[in-house]
Amino acid sequence: MSYLDPQETEAEFEARWWQLMNDMRERFGKKPDLNALLLLIGVQELGQGAGPFTKEQKQDLMHIATCKLFSLSGHYEREYVDEEGWPHYRLLQPVPFASLKEQERLLKWHILEYFDLEE
Repeated sequence: MSYLDPQETEAEFEARWWQLMNDMRERFGKKPDLNALLLLIGVQELGQGAGPFTKEQKQDLMHIATCKLFSLSGHYEREYVDEEGWPHYRLLQPVPFASLKEQERLLKWHILEYFDLEE
């Protein structure tokens, strides 16, 4: 299963990614890495503000972000929100096996889609 727009070249994809990185640098004062973006998305999906969060909660937020991102391609769906307001997801179909480079590319693609939908 391919998540890439067949009309989008590698150069166009990279340009979209670097534009997002530049936007994030302007917004937060530094360029985020993938983990920081996952944490940001998790906090946004939780909808309870910026914290403070424990290390375990930050890991949970990154998990929420990953599930949310892969829900965009039908791999997960939000099942319920618990009494503390934390969303829980259900796996619908496994994410295809990929090399580390392919996994990173897949995450980047989903992150771009997420922020496109947020605008």
